Amino acid sequence: MRVVDAGEIDRTLTYPALIDALARAFCARVEVPARHHHTVSREGGDATLLLMPAWTETGERFLGCKMATIFPGNRQTGDPSVHATYVLMSGATGEPLAVMDARTLTAWRTAAASALAARYLARQDAAHLVMVGAGALAPHLVRAHASVRPISRVTLWNRTRSRAVSLAFGLAVTGIETIVTDDLPAAVRTADIVSCATLASEPVIRGAWLKKGAHVDLVGAFTPKMRECDDQAMKRARVYVDTPTALKEAGDIARPLKSGAIKRADIRGDLSDLCSGRAKGRTSASQITLFKSVGTAIEDLAAAILVWQKVGSVPA
Repeated sequence: MRVVDAGEIDRTLTYPALIDALARAFCARVEVPARHHHTVSREGGDATLLLMPAWTETGERFLGCKMATIFPGNRQTGDPSVHATYVLMSGATGEPLAVMDARTLTAWRTAAASALAARYLARQDAAHLVMVGAGALAPHLVRAHASVRPISRVTLWNRTRSRAVSLAFGLAVTGIETIVTDDLPAAVRTADIVSCATLASEPVIRGAWLKKGAHVDLVGAFTPKMRECDDQAMKRARVYVDTPTALKEAGDIARPLKSGAIKRADIRGDLSDLCSGRAKGRTSASQITLFKSVGTAIEDLAAAILVWQKVGSVPA
């Protein structure tokens, strides 16, 4: 069994290849049982245990499962909030093939899913990206969006400015020039794409700030109690999700549905619908679009298979 660490995943994956792999997976026959979502009681705030299995039904058979923990309180000590391990197995025999650093795999596939959505929802000429949040996902989201749209300007905002500054330096090293702002409303008002990856419980993005033609990418708020945008943003936008699970698990979708701010018919489709052509994406330059992801085992499996196809025959 091969052990694939974070460094090897980073060296192996590219965003164009991974985005294409996700597009194929969302059109393929992949069995995805309901994720096991468990609350782990801890002083200072509950943690979460996730078990996410999936397996392919056609072609070369694979089976995989991600085990992830989310401990928001780790931010107080500077430790990562998310830890995860992915086990990839043969779908024909059940033989374990590889154990992968799923925290890194998750960052790659989450950003790739947002970029896949942006292929259908962001304007072709989208050039200004505002990144809200400066955690581990932020640099991946910036690079992923830049791989599908001509991003020439990146503005960073984070509640703790020093973390945004650190991210800006890190991106600059890789050739992506950024600026850090303390004025989020002003930044969003000029943004072509607003990508938000936070652990916010109340909205940080207001619909009144969005310009015509903007695309909103919501990656945080993975429980019904969390929220990154307000009802006005939902009402102004053509809304899409990664999977129907978002309607129950994502506060940005579940809460306005429950309050009546939006209706089920206002959800225009998911990634499977977009990739297969069952749903239309952006249909005019002036539309505001919004994509909400909560993550799905389809993405983890597709990313793990892509890594395995590249490293499985290479000696460790």
